[in-house]
Amino acid sequence: MRVLVVTAVAAEADAVVAGLGRYAASGVRELMGGYEVSGLAQYTPRPGSVQIPVVDVLAGGVGPVAAAVATATALASSPYDPPYHLVVSAGIGGGFLPHAPIGSLVVADSIVAADLGAGSPDGYLPVEELGFGRGVHRPAPALSARLAGILDADPRLRAVLAPVLTVSTVTGTAARTAELTDRHPRAAAEAMEGFGVAEAAAAHSVPCVEIRAISNTVGPRDRDSWRIGPALDALRYAFTLLTPVFEEAS
Repeated sequence: MRVLVVTAVAAEADAVVAGLGRYAASGVRELMGGYEVSGLAQYTPRPGSVQIPVVDVLAGGVGPVAAAVATATALASSPYDPPYHLVVSAGIGGGFLPHAPIGSLVVADSIVAADLGAGSPDGYLPVEELGFGRGVHRPAPALSARLAGILDADPRLRAVLAPVLTVSTVTGTAARTAELTDRHPRAAAEAMEGFGVAEAAAAHSVPCVEIRAISNTVGPRDRDSWRIGPALDALRYAFTLLTPVFEEAS
């Protein structure tokens, strides 16, 4: 399988690369726009007819627009034939209680653009109601459920399969938290890139999933309570556990 993993920042990309310890570095490839893709390949002996599994890791920038541009650039510049079989949006994020406490993992069963729409006297109107496209991507149910099951089966982890919200402005008040949970009662995580990554993947007809390690609780902003280091450790370990999936034939 050929997989493109897109994170926001280098620390997340480094955690993903560290988790893929069974892969060997195959070099850094520079793309148009100055993006750098860290390539990893699994060179274990296999029949000549079987493709060598490849995972490329890209730190694409913060926010849905930067993530979409970076992902689209990487997909359009793929050196492989056939190109990528899967795109993974990965990184840390905020967790909605009680679904996703700090240190847990969330695999998206839907990737939701939570602030793509319009305000009105009657409340928020999602982009679908405005007639301007879509605000939700739904990963392949069997794949996302399988990934969540692998992670949750490990006694050192807690993982949940649930919606992940993509926002351009991170939630920092109780009022905003209540608004989002009222609109999306099953949502377990909030991050800033997933929908952009998924939109680019869909444009190239490549399946997409999203995985988030929870570093903080969604709610009033309290920077002192964030646990970024442990969340990055959980992200690293998640990719170690998921390595066998990425090694499978497409």
